[in-house]
Amino acid sequence: MNTPPFEAPFFTHADQLDSLNRSIPLDDKLAAIHEALSVELPFVDRISVAAYDAATDLLKTFLASSPGKNELIRYEARLSDSPSLAEIVRLGRPRVVNDLDIFPSGRHVHTAILSEDGFKSSYTVPIYFDSSFWGFIFFNSRRRDVFSEASLRAIDVYAHLISAVVTAEMLAVRVLAAAVKTALDMAHYRDPETGEHMNRVSRYARLIAQHLAATGIATLDDATIERIFQFAPLHDLGKLGVPDRVLLKPGQLTKDEQTEMRKHTVRGRDMIDAIAHNFGLEQLDGFDMLRHIAESHHENMDGSGYPHGLRGAEIPLEARIVAVADVFDALTSNRPYKSTWSNDEAFAWLRKLARSKFDEDCVEALIFNTQKVREIQTQFKDQEPA
Repeated sequence: MNTPPFEAPFFTHADQLDSLNRSIPLDDKLAAIHEALSVELPFVDRISVAAYDAATDLLKTFLASSPGKNELIRYEARLSDSPSLAEIVRLGRPRVVNDLDIFPSGRHVHTAILSEDGFKSSYTVPIYFDSSFWGFIFFNSRRRDVFSEASLRAIDVYAHLISAVVTAEMLAVRVLAAAVKTALDMAHYRDPETGEHMNRVSRYARLIAQHLAATGIATLDDATIERIFQFAPLHDLGKLGVPDRVLLKPGQLTKDEQTEMRKHTVRGRDMIDAIAHNFGLEQLDGFDMLRHIAESHHENMDGSGYPHGLRGAEIPLEARIVAVADVFDALTSNRPYKSTWSNDEAFAWLRKLARSKFDEDCVEALIFNTQKVREIQTQFKDQEPA
């Protein structure tokens, strides 16, 4: 006897957050949550997420859902420079401000931007994962005195939902990056490059990406810039597959040895694919960026690079960014096989090879941020050998 199908009345309700079940970009997930919240609490005009980098004490804009203009993007500030936000972390409790005019508008850039955009009140919730602070969720309204106890109880549910969605995504990225970095740490027993080299390259890459976005040269949102920052130091994973006789050779490589060394780009991509498969992260938003960085960071703008001889815009932007960051740090760092170049010498050399080897916009973006480059070099200086 065949079981009759269920009648249509059982399936009349549409899940307004069904999109969270699909593999869509994180900003689209935040927009879907904002839309659902707006049905219940229409006065919430903006939801944003800031990520925290403990190594530098920096809070960085990461995601935002704000219909209309959104001026508060590509912004970062030290948590220690914002006592009110630091107090949220110290207490481990959310903060309610029903009148933002209590904060002097000129004190912080982000306060001034929110004020100019007409926001009058805010609710700020810290994001934690296993008791570790990851950032903040901001709920902003253009009306005063709207965050009552009743509305906050409803918002808290959405705050935890946003926190779960964001931390799941960020954790997946960190797991993937940590897995690759663990393999790289093993490689460092064979390769003279240091962990501080990785820290510097990641931050140079972020400087370049931020500048390209701020000047309109490239369309990069905050989440994409964060991916570039996280993935940049993982570009040389494929060196794990290079024999010691080639990787550690102090002199010039033969033609056959150069061919062997160049295989590290494709091997790196294959290793990343294997790691992502083993961890079930193939659908991770931005995963292709890591593959591109590993495979294409030795491609040249004139097509003379490897492994595929890509040229110009055929080379993924993230790979062009990392190529400049990596080579600049290699030139300005002390290595057993070369002398250290000054920043000016390295900048001049990069400029000389812009267009033929390097993306000119990426080179100029790094040079424009000379002061920040020096700050990175000071903070992440190689340790003197014991």
